[in-house]
Formats: sequence, C-alpha cells, structure tokens
Amino acid sequence: MKSAPQFFRHGPNLFVRLSFFVLLSLLLMIEDTRFKYFPEIRQTVALVAYPLQKLAQIPITIYDWANESFANFHLVEENYWLKQQHLKSQRQLLRLQALQAENKQLYKLLKAVQKTEGGAIMAEMIYASRDPFNHRAILNKGSQNDIHPGQVVMDDMGVIGQITQVYPWVSEITLITDKDHSVPVQAVRNGLRSVISGAGKNNKLELRYLSVNTDIKLNDLLVTSGIGGVYPSGLPVATVTYIERDPGKTFATIVSTPVAGVSRNRQVLILSLIPPISDHSLELIEINQ
Repeated sequence: MKSAPQFFRHGPNLFVRLSFFVLLSLLLMIEDTRFKYFPEIRQTVALVAYPLQKLAQIPITIYDWANESFANFHLVEENYWLKQQHLKSQRQLLRLQALQAENKQLYKLLKAVQKTEGGAIMAEMIYASRDPFNHRAILNKGSQNDIHPGQVVMDDMGVIGQITQVYPWVSEITLITDKDHSVPVQAVRNGLRSVISGAGKNNKLELRYLSVNTDIKLNDLLVTSGIGGVYPSGLPVATVTYIERDPGKTFATIVSTPVAGVSRNRQVLILSLIPPISDHSLELIEINQ
C-alpha cells in the first residue's frame, strides 16, 4: 500500500537549528579572535565580488547620470533665459536713465525759455562735425520752422553758437569754439568789454588783444555785451580759467572755458532775432533823453 506524497519536507526542529547556528557563531567568533583566518577569506571574497558589485551599480549610475544631464540641460536653458532677461532689463534701465537725463535737460531749457526775452524755439542737435578745425553742428529746425541766419543758440547754461546756414528742415550752427567765430562779451565783475574768440578746440576760448595790466581775474564770468546787435546782452558765455601775464609781451594770454555744454547737450534753444535799431529809432531815443 502506497503512502501519500509529502507536500512539505520537515527538517530538524527549531531548537536543533537554533543550537546549531549558535554553536557556529561561537566558533566563528573564536576563530576570528584567536586564529585570524577569516580576514584573508573576506578579502578574497571581496575581490571576487567587486566586479559583480560594479555591474550591479551600473543601472543606478546610468539613472544618476541621466538625472544630472537632464538637470544640467534645464540649468543651461534657465541660465540663458536669465541672461536674456538681464540684458532686457539693463537696456530698459539705460533707456530710463537716458529719458530721465533728457527730461531734466528739457526742464532746465523750459526755465531758460522763461528767462529769455522775445521767445525761443526748442531744437535738437542731430549731427556734430568731427572736423577739429570746423566746429559746427546740425539742428532739426529749418526755414519751415521760421529759423533765420544770425539767431543765437543756447542751452540752459549759456551761449552755444549762432545759426549760419538755414535749409528747409534743418539748420547749421557755428559753435562759439570755432576758430573763426567771435562774441562780444563783458566781465560781470567790472564791466570790462572785449571780444572772445574760439580757439578751434573743445572747451577753449580766448580773450585776445588785452594788455598785461588789464583788470581780469580767474573765475571771472563773461557774458554777452549786446554790442553789434547779434547777441542779446547778459547771456553767460565763459569763465576765465587761465591767465598769463608776460612783461615781455604786449598782450596777456587769457583762456576761458564755455559755461554751456557746447558738445554735450542735444536739446538747445534758438532765440528769436533781435530787431535791428534803425536810425529813426536812434533819433527818438536821443529826443527822449
């Protein structure tokens, strides 16, 4: 008679197995403490198992590399986007600063218009000559804007030059620093009258043909005298910055610096022409006196 098949094989009971493993553990500890055989075995096993460990780490390494590459790609994109935003912000900031400076200049010109007699037209300098011997500039106002040769051009600080050529939509201004341009001036301190001329250099004007004992000092403010009927009287022109009195020379060397932004400001004022004084008007003035 056949016996029923065993679905589960029963080994030693739990107590026997526990005793066996406890005894094995004690033997291993004694061996590791006294005989030192197992360190060499562990090193051999570790050496054999190292390639298997590296092989097992390959999927994790690939996963980490993919995550890092993906993150770096996003960082590159984000860095590029941030640079673009920075450039846009910087451009907007520079534009805002330029507009603020322009608004300040326009405000100063508005105040200068209120001080001038006879009115003025606001214009913008669109081109300045690069010729060192020809100090001229082009304004965006012409005959269509009722501009005429001879009109004085100034900014909020003082005289810049004079209109010399007029075209339909633009006009040419000769700057006071041009070597062929002269302006009748007088010193505010003592009323000394003279003529100041351009030296052909930026920010340099000369008072010529004044004797070495002329009463002129450093930092004297020179304004238009009104002589000649071209420049209205009282407009600031220059400040004396250098004086050389050589007893061996007939005339003193006197250099001045324009008070206006001859080569800096874009917005300027074109003053209305001073009506010429006729002989009949002079007779009326003499009669009234």
